[in-house]
Amino acid sequence: MPLILPSGYKLKLLPETTEVAIKLIKERFQARLSEALNLRRVTAPLFVLAGTGLNDDLNGVEPPVSFDIPAMEGATAEVVHSLAKWKRLKLAEYGIAPGYGLYTDMNAIRSCEELDNLHSLYVDQWDWEQTITTEDRTLDYLKQTVSKIYRALKETERDVYRRFPHITPYLPEEITFLHAEELRRSYPGMTPREREAEAAKKHGAIFIIGIGGALGDGQSHDGRAPDYDDWSTPNEEGFNGLNGDIVVWNRVLNTPFELSSMGIRVDREALLAQLGTRGCPERASLPFHRRLLAGELPASIGGGIGQSRLCMLLLQKAHIGEVQVSIWPTKQAEACRQAGIMLL
Repeated sequence: MPLILPSGYKLKLLPETTEVAIKLIKERFQARLSEALNLRRVTAPLFVLAGTGLNDDLNGVEPPVSFDIPAMEGATAEVVHSLAKWKRLKLAEYGIAPGYGLYTDMNAIRSCEELDNLHSLYVDQWDWEQTITTEDRTLDYLKQTVSKIYRALKETERDVYRRFPHITPYLPEEITFLHAEELRRSYPGMTPREREAEAAKKHGAIFIIGIGGALGDGQSHDGRAPDYDDWSTPNEEGFNGLNGDIVVWNRVLNTPFELSSMGIRVDREALLAQLGTRGCPERASLPFHRRLLAGELPASIGGGIGQSRLCMLLLQKAHIGEVQVSIWPTKQAEACRQAGIMLL
């Protein structure tokens, strides 16, 4: 996405006040998320050992930041991309019952990210995971969970308005559920990004179901690793997929704005099928995958919710660098300055 410099952009909050607002959003939202999904906070790693299968492969092509550990006989550690699989291990280790779960502050470095209004080298999100029963592995349970998260988001949007009345809420009261295949059929000839834009602009907030699996044209809506979300199991609506993305329409940038990727996690059958589809069946021999295949990990649902992205959206900022400290290309930083966008 090219850098967007909104015409006539004006700061709603100065940097000092923005810091106060960031604290408000993070405290209120995580409290509501925890209450809505019965989650308790846990401590999370910044890096994991390479070769364990624990790190998130994202789209399967992004290399993690890594380093050698002399004190561990040359073992290699990788900075996490996310904690999608690590959290499921913790559910098992802590023996967390169905209907309850955990969340954590996940911090990551994605060195290959293309830097623009939404993407930074530094990633911060709430990573959460909830134990479920086998019977809960349904589209209905996924939708119920998404609706709870969206309500927490809307309540936090109202908190911002109460504290800063000039920042007027604009997100719709309810989120609309759409399958990626429905989008493909509704907007023929468009790219997935263009479909997202049309649907998000029309509805204001959407949850796109079925991210990662092949659609009717043989292409996927977007990439997803094969070993955490279940994007291949047929659901009650006749399409494949028990996962998806929360996408809203960003009025400041006039663009679709992804806030969260989440889903019901793979079971044994889905894992084997998806590893085969992606041509990496050898991953089944990694420690995490062996435990899953052996039935040692609980059924679960989980995802990540961007902290800086949520702050950017609710404070109606034009650039993620207005709500987090990172490194930006000199030309981009100067262009932002001239457009009245104050990067922290």
